[in-house]
Amino acid sequence: MPEVESQVNLSASASISGRINGSSAPAAILVIDDEAGIRESLEVLLSLEGYTVGLAADGEEGLRMLDAEAYDLVLLDLALPGQSGLDLLPQIKERQAELPVIMITAYGTVENVVEAVRAGAENFIQKPWDNEKLLADIRSAVTRHRIEEENLQLKRTLKQRYNFSNIVGKSEVMLRVFDLVAQVAPSRSTLLIQGESGTGKELIAKAIHANSPRRDKPFVPINTGAMPPELLESTLFGHVKGAFTSAIASKKGLFEVAHGGTLFLDEIATMGMDTQAKILRVLQDRRFMHLGGVQEIQVDVRILAATNIDLRKEVREGRFREDLFYRLNVITVDLPPLRSRREDIPLLAQHFLDFYASENGLAARKLSNDALRALVDYDWPGNVRELENAIERGVVLSAGPVIGADLLPGHITGRSFQDALLEHNPNSSLFDILEVIERRIIIEKLERCNWNQTDAAEQFRIPLSTLNQKIKRLNIEIRKKGRE
Repeated sequence: MPEVESQVNLSASASISGRINGSSAPAAILVIDDEAGIRESLEVLLSLEGYTVGLAADGEEGLRMLDAEAYDLVLLDLALPGQSGLDLLPQIKERQAELPVIMITAYGTVENVVEAVRAGAENFIQKPWDNEKLLADIRSAVTRHRIEEENLQLKRTLKQRYNFSNIVGKSEVMLRVFDLVAQVAPSRSTLLIQGESGTGKELIAKAIHANSPRRDKPFVPINTGAMPPELLESTLFGHVKGAFTSAIASKKGLFEVAHGGTLFLDEIATMGMDTQAKILRVLQDRRFMHLGGVQEIQVDVRILAATNIDLRKEVREGRFREDLFYRLNVITVDLPPLRSRREDIPLLAQHFLDFYASENGLAARKLSNDALRALVDYDWPGNVRELENAIERGVVLSAGPVIGADLLPGHITGRSFQDALLEHNPNSSLFDILEVIERRIIIEKLERCNWNQTDAAEQFRIPLSTLNQKIKRLNIEIRKKGRE
């Protein structure tokens, strides 16, 4: 397995770990080694670093200790009496699939390394080891394990308590949002969800609907800023045949589609004044008419609205109706920007890593410590959406299980791709550098073409056979279909 940014500064790693875990509980490490001297030396080394250490002299004792206690990492000797470390590794993974295991041996061979990595080993350390490198590898593995475990526990808690899906956060400000959503969801009240672009306003709206008595009825979202006023009104209220030139048939509007359920009006500040007046009437009377129609239609629809603009300012400046604002602003949910809840970034990153690795049919992906530091330190003007895009990009461009800082966009790390590449591989030849760049360009083009090789070849202006040869040579995994 490639080395995972092992030379990490201790204070920097501890800072990240503190932000991630929000807890000072020491990590627990199980050492399984038949040599008493090795066990004792590791116990001293790890204890000085603040770890809780368990010691086992053979595989059977190690498995018993794993069944009895919770550990964050296992240091496993390859040459054990009875069962070897390679025999024991699958049994450890069967018990705890996500538990990181670092193999330690005096007899490392390429075959052993390959077999151990295939069986799920995190890393492979050869005796005699360098203490600083070993500690750095342990810190990296423990940090990632705790992020993954915390993410899993958080999802379970949110699912059990709130019935939320795809919403991740443990920060105090997000926990307050979750509590407010859970409290107001069962009501009929109109809600206004405020937050910068990319903060997850639609996810919150879906969570409100999913936790309401309307959960079995439609949830209908519409971006009101994405269409001109005439089309927006037709989409919302429907029209009768002949209402306008292209109205060749009568059509239901989204208010009718959402009957009994929830209508989510996103970017409501962009709505024209005439349309605002019609929305106000529906809120007041629960009635409307089709465009060109004369018959009133009664509906039972809960309206959730969202905006990234200060509606009070829009009201003061005459661009938004004051009466509609107060109708919408019965209850307000304020979503914080990502930069003000940085402790959620590692959890969100892991959530997106898992999702996009699965969506692309890839093995699990992890972030190096350098990549994690870059994500935590960046200000995220595009919020959660920008983070998701950065992680998706890293997953698609990654050739192995570890995503380093070089695979993140340069504006996040503050480095250009070429600088990061040369820094990561200072001894690379020009051919090696060009090959890596070529691979990334081809993957990005395939992604934009929904993984249609014929379209990509046409855009590259090369024969399809040439592109296929490059895909094979560069070991690019082809997805069966692109992202929906």
